[in-house]
Formats: sequence, C-alpha cells, structure tokens
Amino acid sequence: MPVSLDTVPDPAAATGSLPSLLDGWPGPALCLTAEGQVLAANAAAQTLAGLHDGWMVDLTRWVAAGGSSGEATRSVPVETGHGPGVVEFTAALLPGALVLCLGRDVTLERRLRHALTESRQRYKDLVDISSDFAWEVGPDGRFVFVSAAGAIGYRAEELVGRHPSEFVLDDFVDQPLPFDTGVPIERTEVWLRARDGQGACLISSAVPLLGPEGEWIGARGACRDITEARIKGMELAQVRLREKYLGYIVSSTRDDVDPGKTLEIAAGVAVNAIGAAGSRLFACAGDAFAEAAGQGKMPPDIIAHLPAFLEAAAGSAGPLTTEMADYCLLARRTLFRHEVNGVVLAWRDRAQPWVEDDWSMLQAIADQVGVAVAQARYQERLKTLSERDGLTGLFNRRTFMEMLEQRLEKQRGGGSALLYFDLDNFKAVNDKLGHGAGDDVLRAVGDLLARLARPADLPGRLGGDEFALWIDRVDEQQAMAVADRLLREAAEMLRPLSAGPDKPLGVSIGVAVYRGGSGEIAQGLVDRGDQGMYGAKRMGKGHRALAPAFDDRPGVEG
Repeated sequence: MPVSLDTVPDPAAATGSLPSLLDGWPGPALCLTAEGQVLAANAAAQTLAGLHDGWMVDLTRWVAAGGSSGEATRSVPVETGHGPGVVEFTAALLPGALVLCLGRDVTLERRLRHALTESRQRYKDLVDISSDFAWEVGPDGRFVFVSAAGAIGYRAEELVGRHPSEFVLDDFVDQPLPFDTGVPIERTEVWLRARDGQGACLISSAVPLLGPEGEWIGARGACRDITEARIKGMELAQVRLREKYLGYIVSSTRDDVDPGKTLEIAAGVAVNAIGAAGSRLFACAGDAFAEAAGQGKMPPDIIAHLPAFLEAAAGSAGPLTTEMADYCLLARRTLFRHEVNGVVLAWRDRAQPWVEDDWSMLQAIADQVGVAVAQARYQERLKTLSERDGLTGLFNRRTFMEMLEQRLEKQRGGGSALLYFDLDNFKAVNDKLGHGAGDDVLRAVGDLLARLARPADLPGRLGGDEFALWIDRVDEQQAMAVADRLLREAAEMLRPLSAGPDKPLGVSIGVAVYRGGSGEIAQGLVDRGDQGMYGAKRMGKGHRALAPAFDDRPGVEG
C-alpha cells in the first residue's frame, strides 16, 4: 500500500522546528514515528516518492520493526530520474519516540566500488567524474595515481609520489591503513592530517594489487571524506540530549568488535592449541610491556625474570624459548606494519619441551594478535578523544557532567565540594597577545588542575575559560583551603602570562559544598558553584566565595 507523506496534516505542529533541519539536509530526509508513520519529509524525499514509493515502504517497515535501534544505517533501492539508484539512510532517535532518517545518494559510490575490480582504464574514467578520493599506490607504497579532484586539501599532483604515512595524525600512527592492505577491505575509517592541519576522517574501500607470482605490488582504492558527517552527528547528539556519536563514528561503518575480548580469546586459544599451562599477551607501552590479556595464574618464579625475557623475545625474529625454574617458556613477538607492538607468552612444565608445531601455532596466534593490539590502541585513542578536552587534557563538559552525576548518586553520606571558577582578565590576553597565547594560558590551568587533583577528584573544562574541580570527601573548611591554594598557585603561575601589569591573570572561585543523600543533581550543583563564582567576582577579582547551600536557594524548602 502506498505511503502518504500527508499522514499528519501539520507536521510542523508535531515536530516543532524540525522542518528547518530537514530542509537544510542536501539529500532526502524524513521524520517518522516509532511505528513507521511519516510526520515530515523534505522536498528531496517527496521527489523520490513521486517517482516510486517502494523505498518508502521499505524504510517505514524497517523503522516500525525496530531496525533503527539495532543498526545505524539502512540502504534502500530507489528509482531516480536517471534510472535505478541506492540511498543510504542514517537513523537517529529523537525525544518523543521519533526517528530522524537522513539519506545520502550512494549510487556512484557503489558503482565505483564495483569498478575497482574492472579494468584500470574504466576505473580511471569513473573516478574522474567522482568527487571521491580515488588512488593507487605502487610497490614502494607511494601514490602513483590520484583522482583529478585531489584530497584533504591537496591537488592530485601534490600527492603523487608521496607516501600516505606522511599524512597520518600523530594520535593514529598505529591505525590500520587501506593504502598498504594485503586483503580486500570495505568501509574502513582512517584519520589523516589535511593541508590546513586539521584531522580529516575518510571511509575507504581498497583491494591489493598482486604480481604474477602473487607478490604485493601496490593497492588501489577510493576514500570518501565523512568529516562533515561526523560533525553533523555531533549536532544531532545535542538534539538527543547526549553526545554518543563518537562511538557511532567507529561502529556505524563496520561490525563492533571488541579488541580486548579478541585478546582474551587469543590467550585462551594459546593455552588450548599448544597445551600450555597458561599464557599472557603483552602490549608495548613505551620501553616496557603492559599485560593486555591472559589465562591461568603465572608462577612467581617466572614473574621475577619476565622483563628481560620479553625484551629478548621482542628483538627475536622467530619464537624464543627458555627454561625458568620448573617451567619451559615460549614467546613470540607481535607485529603491526612491520613494527613490534607486543609479545605472546606461554608456559608449561619443563618436562614437556616445546616442539616445532607449538612454535608454528604460537606464531600464527601472534600474527593475529598484532592487529588486535593495534585496534585496541586505536579504540583507546578514540575513547580519549571522546572524553577529554583536546587543549587541556581535562575531562570535557559531557564527560565531566556524566561522571559528576555518578559521584552524586553513589555518595549516600558525608560531604564533598565543587570548585567552579573562570579566569580573570583572560579576554585581554586573547585581544592583546592573540589566541595562541590564550591557549597557553588554558593549558597552564589544565596542568595546575591535574596537579591539584587527587586520584578520587574530578577536574574538567566546561567550556571557554570555565573550569570545575570536584573534591571528593571533604568538609567546608577543607574545601575552602583547597580554593585558597588554587587562588595562590593560579596567581603565581598565570601572572607571567598576563596581557599586562594592569590586567593580571587570576581566578575567581565559587565553592559549592555537597551533602551526600541530599538529592541534588549535577546541573544544580554546577549552577550553585556558578552563583558562588559570581559572588566572588562581586568581591573583586581573585577571590573565592561560598555558594548558597542547597536548601538555602530561593524557592527551596529546607
């Protein structure tokens, strides 16, 4: 049965300002109820529905069946004015049990992906009319072909002859790259540094190129810049009252595989496959090794001599075996992109020495573990980016508020405190010395808070020059003492960074004391801290003031 776009007479009345968001989307966009009923649609969706509404039936059934809560995207075939095509819809849940579906025409992308296996001339003909970044690397890993449009701010001729690793962001140097793949890959994300120095998120499909004897002689593929889509995802997260899209950046384009679980499975396989008494997987952490997974209790006699053995195994081209006390050890280093990133270790009774089959099996396990370790590092970096303020290294506002809410819920008694403060005369630094100098000030404050905070405390940057420090398990007197210390150290540290003697940098602090079990929510506590901070400013810059108690606020009964 055809699906009507006029099911609700007045979509704007049901969805508020949503039509402006739909109209601003370049492709087809719709808002549906959880039952699949269409509430609003933009002109592009109405045009497609006018040509053929079968895709609409597919989309509404998918939403009604609950598919939008289980998978983030849905590809549906459509009829366009130029023949059959494919539109990929991204679903986002909105308040009020509504579903926002944003579509993107991926017809050319699908055809391009198929063309990768066709002749090189056909491949180049197709990519010349595509806005995507199509490329080919030679045996030395350098670009030998780049589509005419270029990529990440560079012209095609500026990329040819250069190695892709030159453009990898420092935080992602260990990420798997499509440019040196040895197997066909689809929809893998890669982060590169664009010409302007900013990060660019590309989603890539690629195939390896093999010589007559099966040797690797290069790779060929295509990338699409989805940085703007990622930014749009963050904006949608604000509409949904939560910022969860950084995780979606990873999981929406491929299966959500947990590298930590993969490592645990590999440790179990090592024990079972080679008859070991136990195993450990270690990841390189600077000049040392950190345990990443394991099975079985490691004997104390092994632990004492372990660092030297792991170092030797990391430097060995093949499996390494030795005897320690009553045990026979076998280790094999793990590699990713030809660099050592960990060691797989197994042990058993010395009465059962290792044989060649054991070595071969452990090496096969190590080959898989190297990729899993690299993926775990990649996900850890993504997690850090999602939780931390990139300038100061403190928790960002979203993470700070979430963690603060958890602290308040867990504390049933006793007291804690929140110091809420901003910088005095900070605007003068930006105006007179420039934003680079302002960034130096913010980083200095981040270092100060990180130094002041105890392990149980919670430091965060809430935005701009506004900061907060949750001090766990203190009374009012102790909280004020910490505030006094912060005033002194901030004044001493920031004075040399001031715009001038007449505009000395400092902080004004509001101290909000929290009583466990009072029922106060995180935002209310922050608001009280803000009130206290403005009270400090009324006393003159560079002061601290106690915020009104939770039960003393206007309109609140004690």
